[in-house]
Amino acid sequence: MSDSTTNNSDVLALDSLLTADELALRERVRDFTAQRIRPNIARWYEDAHFPRGIAPELGELGVLGMHLDGYGCPGRTAVEYGLAVMELEAGDSGIRTFVSVQGSLAMTAIHKWGSEEQKEQWLPRMAAGELIGCFALTEPTAGSDPSSMTTYARQTADGWVLDGAKRWIGLASIADVMVVWANTEDGIRGFLVPAGTSGVTATPIEPKLSMRASIQCDVTFDAVRLGPEAILPGASGLRGPFSCLNEARYGIVWGAMGAARDSYEAALEYAGSRLQFGRPLAGYQLTQEKLVNMLVEIQKGTMLALHLGRLKDAGHLEPQQISLGKLNNVREAIKVAREARTILGGNGITLDYSPLRHANNLESVRTYEGTDEVHTLILGQHITGIGAFRG
Repeated sequence: MSDSTTNNSDVLALDSLLTADELALRERVRDFTAQRIRPNIARWYEDAHFPRGIAPELGELGVLGMHLDGYGCPGRTAVEYGLAVMELEAGDSGIRTFVSVQGSLAMTAIHKWGSEEQKEQWLPRMAAGELIGCFALTEPTAGSDPSSMTTYARQTADGWVLDGAKRWIGLASIADVMVVWANTEDGIRGFLVPAGTSGVTATPIEPKLSMRASIQCDVTFDAVRLGPEAILPGASGLRGPFSCLNEARYGIVWGAMGAARDSYEAALEYAGSRLQFGRPLAGYQLTQEKLVNMLVEIQKGTMLALHLGRLKDAGHLEPQQISLGKLNNVREAIKVAREARTILGGNGITLDYSPLRHANNLESVRTYEGTDEVHTLILGQHITGIGAFRG
């Protein structure tokens, strides 16, 4: 797409709200996406393949644990992180999901709640993409209600014994370390479980209609023996995993707009070149209405993401604000992707074009890190003061 067309789509001049450093970082990640993701994503998606070798490239790009300081982490701002994942998800949600699981979930858990020894052991090589982490919270019968988890860690004289099961755990089958949340006598605690630990089984969930260029697994823990050093000393109760989930949810607010923008741009380019009844599709009123409706939501959603990023960088971002952003932007991104597909006609169901792939992926994004219903109830409790999660 030409620069002039892209600039014409920034009707609100949102780029003018970004600093030179932010724009430069965005362009660097956009170039990476153009060179490494776009030429390969159709095959990765078709083959249900996650390219493990891209991890060190993303580490070199500086997007793993991007918002964290020290221990080899990039230490960039919340807005810079948001811009980066927006560009990566314009390539594919599965690649952005890897960055989120690695940085916002696994690395954040270690950085925020781990011991100094745990941070030194894991974070530098995870930031470099040399080691991969995963975040095991969701269970087969405890998705939206993690307080009901049944995975249990029993303390022994020489450490812990872990039993239970987790589901939809991203990257588990290739992870070098698992951050596992389990009930104990003292409530929910976090544990670090290195790859190869006896009694751990991770099985990729197949076949999938969504997130095909990513990995999600069922994981079982059968009398897994862990040393006393495995526990994350700072994490106690649901505050531990929720603090990580909020980091991931924040990234989704931006990422979803990347998928939406890429869908819109694919439809806009197609409409400008596809002739029907002797003129481009873009010259018809119904097509223009679709394009305008898409653009309005993308501009609004991107402005919302930027506002939340500025709040986060100022230390003022609240969980209910993240819920509003996640609820709105993913919901609207799915609508944009679906509408973009209609402009492509029959060609839109092929992997030559991105909108239907984005729409399929966004169905997963809509579900994980809190469903629409969960974020609606979070906002409902905030505005009424009444919790309605039960009964």
